[in-house]
Amino acid sequence: MPELSRFFGIIIRMFFDDHNPPHFHAEYSGRKAVFDLRGNILQGDLKSKVAIRLVRDWIDLRHTELEFDWKLAKQGKPLKKIKPLE
Repeated sequence: MPELSRFFGIIIRMFFDDHNPPHFHAEYSGRKAVFDLRGNILQGDLKSKVAIRLVRDWIDLRHTELEFDWKLAKQGKPLKKIKPLE
């Protein structure tokens, strides 16, 4: 699963040709969660309110790039790295 971004110990990944709705996987301190592109947690839990807030802040800043990568992933094409939250 390609890594899209990494910031503050949070790793963001996206599968190729994954199921709808558009989403990505986040991992923090050994915990995993699946977020849709609006910031809702679909599965799992990072068990850190701060990490969840950081992921949601990152989504707000990088929403267009996430949508673009989702389209690439659905086509089986290489994904683009997305700038981390700074």
